[in-house]
Order: sequence, then structure tokens, then C-alpha cells
Amino acid sequence: MSRYRRWNDLLELLAEQGTLDVEHAAKALGVSEATVRRDLEDLARQQMLTRIRGGAVARAVTYDLPLRYKSERHPTEKQRIAAVAAAMIRPGQIVGLNGGTTTTEVARALAIRPDLQSGGPLAPAFTVVTNALNIATELAVRQHIKLVTTGGVARPQSYELTGPLAAGVLDQVALDVVILGVDGIDGQAGATAHHEGEAAVNRLMTQRAGRVIVAADSSKAGRRAFARICSAAEVDVLVTDAGIGSAESAALAEAGVAVVLA
Repeated sequence: MSRYRRWNDLLELLAEQGTLDVEHAAKALGVSEATVRRDLEDLARQQMLTRIRGGAVARAVTYDLPLRYKSERHPTEKQRIAAVAAAMIRPGQIVGLNGGTTTTEVARALAIRPDLQSGGPLAPAFTVVTNALNIATELAVRQHIKLVTTGGVARPQSYELTGPLAAGVLDQVALDVVILGVDGIDGQAGATAHHEGEAAVNRLMTQRAGRVIVAADSSKAGRRAFARICSAAEVDVLVTDAGIGSAESAALAEAGVAVVLA
């Protein structure tokens, strides 16, 4: 198990329990207590948790894990989901992408699609509008893609730009499709995010788009995060993996969401 995977699992345990002792963590992760102690010290230095005698207690940030800790969660599923979502884009379309590990994979899949390679600086194959700094950095070197980024204040957890400056750009554009990464999607609560600032920008993206596609692994289905992005009825398609429960899938279908398995 890699260091980042262990860190992610430790933070997840803290998010669920609030406190964690070294012995329990070692058994849960299948590693030595010495390894857990070193990991807890490393995370404490990064202010991701508070170290106490024999273990650690959670800080609020553990409920909204930074992107670098999320990158190893369900990697294969996310790549398959991204490939399916990217295949839904047609040449010439204007595509909105928010931040997140799955949408980052969507951006990569779009960038290497063979039928979208023919454009150039004067006539791009398609346009991407994003508020994610990492996605913008990856796509900026692709001459066949017209890239538009929003302004805003960067969040270190997700690399997303938020606030009035981001909204000011989105107010001036129209999107054919938006592909959203979410922290939760539920038939009643709709699409949700941990951070209200991100949710507000993502909500504006959905309002500016003709079609809304949510790309999320099955662990997000049936979950509700703090801030609503949009209702389930406003989501046209959910691209997810086969791990989605039948109850969650049925609730989303009843709300009008087409559930596509990658």
C-alpha cells in the first residue's frame, strides 16, 4: 500500500470516527503500528489532523480531502467512467468541466480522442471552459483545444477557482454540455459538494449548459454532501460504475436521470 493510499485511508477513518488510536488503525490498514505512528506524524505536520497520545483526532479538513489524497481512490473505475463521459462529446461542442479527480480524467480522455485531434489554434476541435487550475494546466498545451478559464480564488483542496470572479466569466458564456464531478448524488438531494463556494460555481455551470452529465464513481451514489449543486431533475446523465446499488439507481432513474454504467 502506497503512502498516499495509507494517508487517505487514515483520514477517511478519522472523518467517520472523529478519533483514532494507533492499534485500531494498524489493524484496519494491515500495517505495523510504527508505520501508522509515522503517518500520523506526517499528517499532523500538514495540519490534516491533531496528534494526541496513542492516536489522533480529526480536524474539519478531513471531511474535504485535498485532491492529491483522492487521486488513488477507485482509479480504474474513474478512468472507465471518464472514457464513457468523454465519448459523449461531439466535435465543435463547448464543454464545461469543474474540478475533481474524475473530471481530470475526463479532460485527459478528451485530449487524446483521435477524432478530436484535427483542430488547431484558428479552428479548435472543441472548447473547454473550466474553473479547475490543474485541468487548465494540462489542456493549455493542446493546440486543438480552445481553453477558457474562469477567474476566482483558488481552493487548495480541489484546485477550483470560486467566488464572484469565477461567476463573472460564466455569466458571459454558453455551454453545450457540462461534465461535473460531485461529492454526492442522490435522487432527492440531487448533486452536492462539500464546499458551498464550489457548489455555487458548479451550479452556475449547470445553468449555462444545455446538457448536464455527472461523472462519479458508485461510492458517491446515495450520498449527500453539504451544499447543493442542482436537483436530480436537472441532471441528464450519471456515468458511474457497476458498483452502484439498485436502490440508488432506481431513485435516480425515477428523478429522470439516465444512469450509464462504464
